[in-house]
Amino acid sequence: MSAEPIRFDTKIAVLLREDLEPWQRLNVTAFLVSGLGATIPEVVGEPYEDAGAVAYLPMFRQPVLVFEGTKEILKGAHGKALSRALPRAVFTADLFTTGNDRDNRAAVRAVPTADLDLVGLSVYGPRNAVDKVLKGARMHP
Repeated sequence: MSAEPIRFDTKIAVLLREDLEPWQRLNVTAFLVSGLGATIPEVVGEPYEDAGAVAYLPMFRQPVLVFEGTKEILKGAHGKALSRALPRAVFTADLFTTGNDRDNRAAVRAVPTADLDLVGLSVYGPRNAVDKVLKGARMHP
């Protein structure tokens, strides 16, 4: 087994609006990455097992990098992700007021793309493309 670090040619990234409360940051991040494994199976690694032979669910095979930025940076990143046709998920401010999946989807569907009040965006794709989408954002502290 090689001790060399594994370097992925892809990147999973989450961009959060900088004015979110801590609980919102965690909640938004979890929601934003939840669809990746179901729609892009190659991002998921093998199941885990501890020394007692207890099995655990598989997780992403690579790190999820979390960034933050202003509302303007988030809006720009969204536009870049769309123009590059990268797999993405959005979380809008309206979703903090809904309580279920059906209402969440309806809240996003009710707003034109350019008018979405984005508080979070996840994006997956080639490292260099994701880096261009995130230009201007900074790593989450």
